[in-house]
Amino acid sequence: MKIALIGATGHAGSRILSELAHRGHSVTAIVRHPDRVPALPDITAIEADVHDTPTLAKLLNGHDAVISSVHFLAADAPTFLQAIRRSDVRRYLVVGGAGTLEIRPGMRLVDTPDFPAAYHGESSAGAAFLETLRTVSDLDWTFLSPSAEFVEGSRTGKFRLGENALLTDSQGRSWISYEDYAVAMVDELEKPAHVRARFTVGY
Repeated sequence: MKIALIGATGHAGSRILSELAHRGHSVTAIVRHPDRVPALPDITAIEADVHDTPTLAKLLNGHDAVISSVHFLAADAPTFLQAIRRSDVRRYLVVGGAGTLEIRPGMRLVDTPDFPAAYHGESSAGAAFLETLRTVSDLDWTFLSPSAEFVEGSRTGKFRLGENALLTDSQGRSWISYEDYAVAMVDELEKPAHVRARFTVGY
C-alpha cells in the first residue's frame, strides 16, 4: 500500500516507518526534519507544516491510508480530520496514549493518584483527540493505545491485544516496546479489525 506517515522520526513513528518498509509498503514520511528520515526502500521524506490544511490535504491525496504519530499537544484533531477528508483518504490510524485506558471499570489510568503530573497535559489532549474521533462516521479511523510503559526494546511479534482496559503481564507490569507496537499498528493497517474503535497492545 501507499501510506502517508505523519511524524516518522519519533520513538513510535520511526519504528512504524521501519515496519512499513520491512513489509514492502511505499511511505511518504511527513516530517519537520527530512534529514532525520533513514534511507529505506520506497520511502520519500517531505517537510511540511501539518497545521496547514490545504498543503497537508494535497500531500495526503493519493494514499491508501494515513498514520499519525504526533504528540497530542502538538496535534489538532479538527485540522487533521479536515485535511484527510479533503484528500479523499478514508483510512486513518492514530498512535494513541495509555492515559484513557481503564484500570477498572470507570477508572482511567490518567485519573489515578500516582499518574505522573508531567504527563497530564498530553494525556488530556489525547483523551480529547479520541473523543473527537468517536464522533467521526465518515472515516475509517483506528486509535491504538500503548501500555502504560512505552519503551525501547525488541521486535518479538508476541503480544496481546485489548480494547479499553489497561493490559498487564503476569508480574503486574503494563508495557510494550515501540518495536512490537509498530507490528500491531501495521497488522491493523493490513488486516483491519478495529475500525472506528480504540484498541490497545501489551505483553
